[in-house]
Amino acid sequence: MGTLALLYENDSEIIKEYINSKSDRAASAFVRKYQKFVYSTSLRYLNNYDDADDITQEVFIKALNSLDNFRGESNLKTWLYRITVNLCSNALKKRKLLNLITFNKDDDYFEISSSDETPSQSLETKEFETRFLKILNSLPEKQRETFYLRYYDDLSYEEISNLIGTSIGGLKANYFQAVQKIAKELKSEKS
Repeated sequence: MGTLALLYENDSEIIKEYINSKSDRAASAFVRKYQKFVYSTSLRYLNNYDDADDITQEVFIKALNSLDNFRGESNLKTWLYRITVNLCSNALKKRKLLNLITFNKDDDYFEISSSDETPSQSLETKEFETRFLKILNSLPEKQRETFYLRYYDDLSYEEISNLIGTSIGGLKANYFQAVQKIAKELKSEKS
């Protein structure tokens, strides 16, 4: 979490300041605090880095424009999660529709890496990420979502339970099964 978000005791202070004065400082603190969460959720649904970036921006635009309507019946993270999932769902529907009416469209893109990796290492990393995402996407939805929220977003089982409405015991079972399946798939690909 950035130092800007630390200027506020809690989310309600950020919300109050933003609603009262449309403060850039409050907006920045809000975005910085939740950007990683929103982006990783978007990436999970869309499996495309550029689309996840776009949706992340849309989520924060929509959230900031609607912040005065936030009733606090759920926590802010749950509210952002719902906005993100809805926007991702809409983007996926739009993508499906475009795929139906577009002929031979090449979806590949070339990305120049700014890391110090060699081209060979970069390719190997990209190939592993692609395989890993493919394995994750082959998991049943509840296992996949539980794994992402627990592993990537580092949420507790209680937080995940509040987000998706599954019992903590069920979430633990989903996570365990997801880890087992991922390990099995990765091991079989090495052989």
